[in-house]
Amino acid sequence: MRLIIVRHGDPDYELDSLTETGRREAQLAAEALSKLDVKAFYTSPLGRAKVTAGYTLTRMKRTAEELPWLREFSPPWIVYPGEDLPEKLRKQHVPWDWIPSDWTKEARFYDRDAWMEVPTFQEGKVGESYAWVCRGFDDLLARHGYEREGDSPIYRAVSPNRDTIVLFAHFGVECVLLSHLIGVSPMVLWHGFCAAPTSMTTIYTEERRKGQAVFRIQSFGDIGHLISAGTEPSFAARFRETYDAGERKD
Repeated sequence: MRLIIVRHGDPDYELDSLTETGRREAQLAAEALSKLDVKAFYTSPLGRAKVTAGYTLTRMKRTAEELPWLREFSPPWIVYPGEDLPEKLRKQHVPWDWIPSDWTKEARFYDRDAWMEVPTFQEGKVGESYAWVCRGFDDLLARHGYEREGDSPIYRAVSPNRDTIVLFAHFGVECVLLSHLIGVSPMVLWHGFCAAPTSMTTIYTEERRKGQAVFRIQSFGDIGHLISAGTEPSFAARFRETYDAGERKD
């Protein structure tokens, strides 16, 4: 089976929709996706993801199932001890938006099991939100023939197939799904990777022993559909490349 996770287009967060640039990006994504033989489409219930999906669904005359757990992953975290942040930023912080010099001080964030045990995340119940997303994801994979075996990243290939499944989602939750599939801390993905608007991440099953499958990431954050159209990816999800640049730093 092949999974394709599509991040929404350049967002208008205030309206929970897309900017004009985001709509153009979604159109280009639709052109690329419409060339595929897709078994099923799924989307986040948030507006920016649904609008992005709408371009593909209209073009292909298809529908998508909304999945509540596919919404952006945004449980709040409690400010790290000793961190000096303005009150406004304290209220807005989420697990995937943290100054590197702060979160990297905690070794447990690199551990696939211990990352959620850090008091900061326990108080914000981040682990509970993570488990909810993972349960929903495993239920979906089971519907498509792959059942997880406990805490192991091994899945039983109950009905092995070569179907293509497309999910329209968000960067934060995308990293949660990937961390669950390959058994790593999501903190490494949240802060070490960047998925541009309408970028596509492709994951395949690998069945080297009959009845046992794992998921392998073939590509992350692919923007080939933008590049081939001569379109620069939007800056959303990135921070300033050098400190003297004018883009967001905090």
